[in-house]
Amino acid sequence: MVVGILAACTTTPSPSSSGAPSGTASAAATSTPTALPTATPEPLSLELPTKGDVRRISFSVKGQPDLTATTSGHLVVTVTNLSDTAVQELVLRWPTALREIIFLSPFQPSEVRIREGGPPLFQEWTKWVEGPGERGEPASTTSLGWGPLLPGATITISLVANRVAVRPCAFDLQLLAGEAILTTEAGTPAELRVALP
Repeated sequence: MVVGILAACTTTPSPSSSGAPSGTASAAATSTPTALPTATPEPLSLELPTKGDVRRISFSVKGQPDLTATTSGHLVVTVTNLSDTAVQELVLRWPTALREIIFLSPFQPSEVRIREGGPPLFQEWTKWVEGPGERGEPASTTSLGWGPLLPGATITISLVANRVAVRPCAFDLQLLAGEAILTTEAGTPAELRVALP
């Protein structure tokens, strides 16, 4: 499933020739139409984990219209546990290199969150790790943990998506139980390619 629409890149026409210098002969130039380049997303892929988890989940990712080609917004991931056992720690994983285009985080930093005498610090997420991590998180990946996810329960995760560069991207997003990739309703590994303008 692909989320979002890839935006076409606008191109600037190349400057035209000012002609041959005076006193020299030049052949008449013929013009042939050429295709204008379009923006293609940068492929940010993940290797599938070696361990799998047979517990089935359903999930969806929504980034539009919140997240457009020029603005920051939210990437919303909804996951339902279809199995009869709890997933103790649901983990979202994406390539760390994504942060050069869009920086995903579980919260928006603010002074209220860290001020002296402020409200108690409450966080729903259990870990936020750039690999390699102490629990086997691979290098060049970012892992964000949530949990537990009880049988039949649904969690909606709203990630803050701060635009760093104005260009399209496509990246792999994996859903794991710890370090084992979960299984979709169709029986495939719980991974999808998310495409954003």
